[in-house]
Parts: sequence; C-alpha cells; structure tokens
Amino acid sequence: MTFIEFKKCLLDAETSIPKFCKLIKVSEKNIQSYKKKDHIPNAIAVAAACFAKMHNLGIDYKIFIDQLGLVIKTKPGVGFAKKKEFEI
Repeated sequence: MTFIEFKKCLLDAETSIPKFCKLIKVSEKNIQSYKKKDHIPNAIAVAAACFAKMHNLGIDYKIFIDQLGLVIKTKPGVGFAKKKEFEI
C-alpha cells in the first residue's frame, strides 16, 4: 500500500493521520516518515484498511481499539532529562 492509498483508507474510515496515530498509539512523526518510502508497513496498512471496511459496515472500530489497552512505546533517553555527571 502506498502512502496515498493509506490516506484514502483513512478518509474512508473518516479519520485523519493525527487521530489514527492517537488511536493506535504510534507517533505521528513515525507515520509521516512513510511519505518518503514506497510502501506503508504491512501492519499499518492492514489497520487502516480494516478501519475503513469496518466504518463502511457501520462498526465503531474505535471502541474495539480502545479496549485493547494499547500503550505508547517510548525509547529510553527520549525527551528532556537531567544529564548524569560522570565521575573521573
């Protein structure tokens, strides 16, 4: 799936990239980085296509996703933190 096809799926699901990212607990920056690549990763493509199909069938997919209890992944050291002083 190309990035344009991905965005069409989101339109069919009546959601936006920021809302999609918030729902699946993925950084918007991460999703936006796929613009530069040929294809969207399979898992992201499947999620978008399923959301579009469920929306077309009148299923509120957001309830199902919220029930999964997804957690945002963070890398250690990301953000602002105190730097540890090294002893010599």
